[in-house]
Amino acid sequence: MAKKLRVGIVFGGRSGEHEVSLLSAASILKAIDRRKFDVVPIGITKEGRWLAAADAHGLLEGGALGAGELAAPAKEPSPKPREKLRAGDPEATPGAKLLHEGIPTLLAPLPGPQGPEGKAIDVIFPVLHGTFGEDGTIQGLFELAGIAYVGSGVLGSAAGMDKDVMKRLFAQAGLPIVKHVTLLRADWEKSPRKAIAQVESTLRYPVFVKPANLGSSVGISKAHNRAELGPALALAARYDRKLIVEQGVGGAKSKARELEVAVLGNDSPQASVVGEIIPGKEFYDYEAKYLSEGSVPVIPAKLTRSETKKIRAMAVAAFRACDLSGLARVDFLMEPDGRCRIYLNEVNTLPGFTQISMYPKLWEASGIQYRDLITRLIELALERQQEKNRTAYSLQE
Repeated sequence: MAKKLRVGIVFGGRSGEHEVSLLSAASILKAIDRRKFDVVPIGITKEGRWLAAADAHGLLEGGALGAGELAAPAKEPSPKPREKLRAGDPEATPGAKLLHEGIPTLLAPLPGPQGPEGKAIDVIFPVLHGTFGEDGTIQGLFELAGIAYVGSGVLGSAAGMDKDVMKRLFAQAGLPIVKHVTLLRADWEKSPRKAIAQVESTLRYPVFVKPANLGSSVGISKAHNRAELGPALALAARYDRKLIVEQGVGGAKSKARELEVAVLGNDSPQASVVGEIIPGKEFYDYEAKYLSEGSVPVIPAKLTRSETKKIRAMAVAAFRACDLSGLARVDFLMEPDGRCRIYLNEVNTLPGFTQISMYPKLWEASGIQYRDLITRLIELALERQQEKNRTAYSLQE
């Protein structure tokens, strides 16, 4: 019998998408093929503390103490991940046994990545959405440890998180993007009138205001006029030093169609069928994605054959433009006037990964079941590590 690969599932994290990460991780832990993989759960609290094994499972359940530790009975049951998501509960897991306050011992570069039981981990599957999870920071840690991991590398992850840099890469690759303005928080705070004038001289209302570096539509607003633009910029400025203001697609009277494609692969990526999200709100913001029940996914999207072919090709081109690997969800905006004007919106390098998330659902509709998708992503991580191992880092090698 072939030796099982030891897979570390890393989840939680310090971002505002902590609770979404718990949902994704719980789904993966339930579905992963245990005949092929030994699984090591690795949790990170909202305060950045690393937890192993039973304590990591406790994080999924809303917070548990380390083995052998005593605590007073809870007055109320701890909320489950869905409840925490709805409530936005920011609490960290109290009293849990820590691997380390910062870099965990299981990822120590020498003598090799070690699991909580002292066994080597073969590959890491990070299920960390947003800041400190898909922005290249933790990917740098995995690179230093010399361990295979699922998803894009440092450069691709950072580029995929920064909407300003991402758009520059799309433009350089000749891919269509909406008109936009990039502002610095410092310039907005120094001269709000000048910043608003800059936006209004370049774009027409409605506009979308976004933090440049954040995921899951957190901090995003739609501004229909000047009265709404100022508060939208102030909100976005809470979350990042760079702000992106984008021309609304569809104009004031109609909404853009929101299309999504899942991409899978390394140097030869493949695109899934095209899906469409019909938001239950005016646009697909954080609440529409995770909390409200009104948003409707349509898979496959109702498009012509030529439109589908064009969008799938653009998804692969966007994946390559940002030097991505493993997986990404690529989002598009389409004019609702039937003239097939399609714009790249963004790439998401670690999209939501529950069984009902769009990325797995798009691949399910394309013929890859959820469990097999998890296996394929682990295989791609090992494949990419083997390619890295071919690289010499000194003249003596």
